[in-house]
Amino acid sequence: MKKTLVTGADGFIGSHLTELLLKKGNKVKALSQYNSFNYWGWLEDIPQNKNLEVISGDIRDPHFCKEITKDIDVIFHLAALIAIPYSYAAPDSYVDTNIKGTLNICQAAKENRASRVIHTSTSEVYGTAQYVPIDENHPKQAQSPYSASKIGADSMAMSFYNAFNLPLTIARPFNTYGPRQSARAIIPTIISQIAAGKKQIKLGDLRPTRDFNFVKDICNGFTALAKSDDAVGKEINIASNYEISMKDTLDLIKKIMKSDVDFITEDQRLRPENSEVFRLWGDNTLIKKLTTFIPEYSIERGLEETINWFTKPENLKKYKTNIYNV
Repeated sequence: MKKTLVTGADGFIGSHLTELLLKKGNKVKALSQYNSFNYWGWLEDIPQNKNLEVISGDIRDPHFCKEITKDIDVIFHLAALIAIPYSYAAPDSYVDTNIKGTLNICQAAKENRASRVIHTSTSEVYGTAQYVPIDENHPKQAQSPYSASKIGADSMAMSFYNAFNLPLTIARPFNTYGPRQSARAIIPTIISQIAAGKKQIKLGDLRPTRDFNFVKDICNGFTALAKSDDAVGKEINIASNYEISMKDTLDLIKKIMKSDVDFITEDQRLRPENSEVFRLWGDNTLIKKLTTFIPEYSIERGLEETINWFTKPENLKKYKTNIYNV
């Protein structure tokens, strides 16, 4: 039984990863961002478990990070600000959380001698593909303050491997979707608006392509990397090696949900021209070489499971479909 810490456990991917780690028999310390309501985000949806300890705090505090990493074997560092549109409005907060927060976790892991650290990157660091599929050698391109902060966070994390031999892996998931995802992302935006009875869906640019990955596949990729000694010191994509356009994704969801809804382009949902990432298609050769990871979910199967979750009234009511989520 491993003692694990999941930062960002109250979020979309973090809550699913917490569930998977518990299922595998690990003791999990799950970090939820502090608030005075004792509200634990999506961890509220996880049944109580004797191996789960939920703690509240903030990775921006180095002393707090040092305390929560004591006696931890494996750290899964997911806590971050991730919304691209909000990074246009509040870029300084992305530096504090994503770069300095990563520094705090890595320093704490070094001092407390964690046996593994899995740091979470994003496919957005690659920017618009210069070639496809995108492997780990693809140049980094900062096309938004968010992606710039993640490039900085990745560099900070890797510096601790190079300078201090911290046993660290950078996991780089491509676009993730599934139950509990924020409506700021395109798939839950489409599903939640259709499920709420909208006759028109408000969307941004439908031309870009993405390498969509069901959240359970991404979590399996995280745990596979944590078990691979060969993954230490490497940046590794977690991807499906598949791309689909936003327009084709919309049409597929409409087909599954038997909807004839129309879409309209809303200006506030468009990225600035030079900030839009027009093509993402990830090469998953390296993770398949170093681990037993194989994606299990096709886009159709993943969308069906996601739609089934969103269309349950108790889940849909948690989303404000009339508000644009940044």
